[in-house]
This record gives sequence, structure tokens and C-alpha cells, in this order.
Amino acid sequence: MLSTRFALCRRIGFAAGLPLCALLSFGCASTKPTVSGETPSAEELYRKGLAQMEGPAKTLWVFPNSDHAKAIESFQQIIDNYPYSDYAILAELKIADAYYDDAKYDEALSYYRDFGDLHPQHDQVPYTLFRAAMCHYKQSKDASRDQTATRLSLNFLDQLLARYPHSAQAPEAEKLWKELRTRLAEHEMRIAGFYLERQEYQSAADRYRGVLNKYPGLGLDAQALYQLGVCYTKMNLEDEAQKIFEVILRNYQGSDVAKQAADLIPAAN
Repeated sequence: MLSTRFALCRRIGFAAGLPLCALLSFGCASTKPTVSGETPSAEELYRKGLAQMEGPAKTLWVFPNSDHAKAIESFQQIIDNYPYSDYAILAELKIADAYYDDAKYDEALSYYRDFGDLHPQHDQVPYTLFRAAMCHYKQSKDASRDQTATRLSLNFLDQLLARYPHSAQAPEAEKLWKELRTRLAEHEMRIAGFYLERQEYQSAADRYRGVLNKYPGLGLDAQALYQLGVCYTKMNLEDEAQKIFEVILRNYQGSDVAKQAADLIPAAN
């Protein structure tokens, strides 16, 4: 099977190689590939690929067994033999989907990204942005571990929501965006707690302030404020700490955090 990059070069006609081709053969006057009589049509190959992705119909309790590798081969044949057809564009997208369905997220991501680069005006670009985000999301980890994949996923979600706020993918993208932002905030809270336990109060305070500044409105504000006040107390910054605890009392009345803050305000006791 041709690689993604090689296949994409075939689709645009090996522009860089045309002068050499012209010198070597009179038959290279046209860049459009010749399709042999034995090659199925683009539509036939496309339908074949779809059937291979879906597998046979479910019978009783036997679930279909799709063959993504063969589906990719069928779609690649379209790109190789019919690079100028509308089916070639659809085939690129289906190859990405086949890799995604087969949990080969790095390969799928490459195709989704290339699709947006090659067809920036196509109506499926919002879909590819969301799927690219999902490729990273599927490889992301919980808040206690490295968050590189989480941030990469958010990069694609930011693009999708900024450029296509009314797309069909936008509502689900917004939910995922909030989930991933919350995860990053929780990750920062864990790091801040790590510093606080080790009495590195300035480092802890910096992290809690970061949560408040970068990730507001995700449900962690009250706890981050309280922990920041605790850091200030430990650093003998009593005035700053008291102001924070008073803010908590005003804005989070009745909450457990407010009760904890009240215990640290002399006038409230």
C-alpha cells in the first residue's frame, strides 16, 4: 500500500516529476493515469470499500466482522486510479475512518489532518477536525498523568469551535472541550497539592492562581481559592488570605468550602 504522502502526490499528478517524464516518453503528455479495462470503476471500488468496513449483516447474535485493511486497499485503489474523481476525496476520508475504527489513531490522524490541508473548503472539514481531536482524546490519560494528548486534542477542538461554531460537530465538541479543560485544571490542582504537601507554598500558590486564571467556571474555583488562601496563611500573608476567605464566604455560601473558610476568619467565628 502506498503511504499517505505518496498517495497524495499521485493525486496531484507528480507535478515536480513532469519535466523528466516529458523527456523520457511521449506518452507522458497527459498527467491523468490510464485506467485498464480490468480496473473496477471508482463507484464500484467505493461501494466495495464501504461493504468491507461494515462487514456482513448481523445474523441473530453474530456480530459483523469488518475488514478495515481490505477496505483501505479498496479506497487506495480509487486514489491511485481515479485521483481526479469525487470518489478519490471521499476515499481519503474513508481511509481515515477505517484506521480510526481499527483504533490506529496515529494513522487516522495523519489522514484527517491531510484532508483539511488538501481540501480546506470541503464541507467535511469540521468532521475531520473533530475526529482529529478524538484521535488524541482516545490516547489521552487521566488527570494524574501526562496531559500532552489532552492539550493536542484541545487544539483541534479550539479550531473547530472558532471556525465552525454552527457545525453539526460543535455541540459534542463543546462538551468534550469542557471535559478536557476540566481535566487540565484537575491536573494543575494535583501539582499544586503536591507542592503544598511539601511546604513549597509559593509554588503551590502559583499553581492555584493558574487554575483560577486559566480554567475559570469549571467547578474548581472555590477549592482553588481556598487552597490559595491556605498558602497565603502559611506564607504569613494574612491580609491576602483573609480577603480570599471573605470572597469565598460571599460567593459560595452554604458550601463545604465556605464553612472551611469561615473557620479561618476570626471575625466569622
